[in-house]
Amino acid sequence: MTRMAAVTPVAPATAVTVVGLDAAGAPPHPALAPVLATAGLVVGATRHLAAVPIPAGADTVTLGPLAPALRRLAEAVAAGVPAVVLASGDPGLFGIVRRLREAGLPLRVVPAVSSVAAAFARAGLPWDGAAVVTAHGRDPRAAVNACRALPLVAVLTAPGAGAAELGAGLIGWSRRLLVAEHLGTAAERIRAVTPEQATAETWADPHVLLSLADPVPADPVPADPVPADPVPADPVPADPVPADPVPADPVPADPVPADPVPAGSVPADAVPKRGAAGGMRADNQPAAAPAGGWALPETRYAHRDSMITKSEVRALVVARLRPRLGRLIWDIGAGSGSVGIECALLGAAVLAVEKDPEAGATIQVNAAAHAVHVRLVAGHAPAALADLPEPDAVFIGGGGVDVLTAVVARQPERVVLTLAALDRVAPAVGLLRAAGYTVEGSQLSAARLADLPGGSIRLAATNPVVVLTGERQ
Repeated sequence: MTRMAAVTPVAPATAVTVVGLDAAGAPPHPALAPVLATAGLVVGATRHLAAVPIPAGADTVTLGPLAPALRRLAEAVAAGVPAVVLASGDPGLFGIVRRLREAGLPLRVVPAVSSVAAAFARAGLPWDGAAVVTAHGRDPRAAVNACRALPLVAVLTAPGAGAAELGAGLIGWSRRLLVAEHLGTAAERIRAVTPEQATAETWADPHVLLSLADPVPADPVPADPVPADPVPADPVPADPVPADPVPADPVPADPVPADPVPAGSVPADAVPKRGAAGGMRADNQPAAAPAGGWALPETRYAHRDSMITKSEVRALVVARLRPRLGRLIWDIGAGSGSVGIECALLGAAVLAVEKDPEAGATIQVNAAAHAVHVRLVAGHAPAALADLPEPDAVFIGGGGVDVLTAVVARQPERVVLTLAALDRVAPAVGLLRAAGYTVEGSQLSAARLADLPGGSIRLAATNPVVVLTGERQ
């Protein structure tokens, strides 16, 4: 019998203890006192260092730029000096734990109630179906687009990317905002505001914003839409040519004061119902790929006279648009809304531009049937595009050179368009290249199985379509 050699235990490296201070105002975790008592180095923000008893003789580092703190922590670990990092709430949720791990530091984490959990608790709301995003240290447009796309979102804010700025980006979307300030302190305040009201307020940093979907009204359809410049009719059923503008809802000159929200006083219907239009998904995965897939059959959508982007074409178009949580997609000439709806199913915020009132109503019916929110802009492109927020990607399912010109002037990352008339391909490619886009294109020509009498099967061809994709260089 072979005997195993004795294994010499390796002493573990001295771990940095990361302790969250409760955002709900509860006393510190019992584990904090013993680790503080032996700490040789304590790192934290000014307010955190002032909130706990620092042992005599311990060095402190006040957080500002993170690099000096990381260097001191690495030195402490190498020297075997116990170190403590103080953080807010759960430091593993958009917190300092990620940066400490990236620096290679051994960690022990003692979390507390996060500011997000505290905000939902103070409002008396469930949040198992919520998306949690951050606007701290990054482009806040992704957080705004998450709030545009999903019915229940919590946003961790930052100076310059708080409720006022996020609210400005949500004007025109049916959203209610709850803003939680000074959580866990005597100055704690939670207020319910509209996006317009949020822009007119001054908010204490940091704060947490909760975005909740309201029932979705359509932007009004003009009584006498401006007639479109004539556009050659595409023989292929494509989503129809777009329409004319509805200006963004103005911010009231004298906004109504924000409403304070006493604990537990948020109405019972504040959270969208599961499976309802714009409601949270039944599987609690707010931005996951849709369980039913995408490139859905045309029969899954209401449409008129086959005016819908065919599923084979839609599959490529949606792939080229690259929709995901945090991105804003324009669907111009939306028709049935099928392309925009499938982008929304994949987590993107969507603006559907459509001039035809009947088609606009169809878009809303289809969006409700698929339980997503697509904001309808009733109007004629390109004029309707002027006041819309900047897109990440644009689909042009209908429109002429003037629409494409207006789109590339906004310089989205990607532009996708479908064309049936070959004489329109070269001008579109030239315009995209002149605007600094690299262009890919392909013709799609699908043939579908169709039954014949007697049990035979044939292939029924659909009309060929050219799909062009421009990617900004």
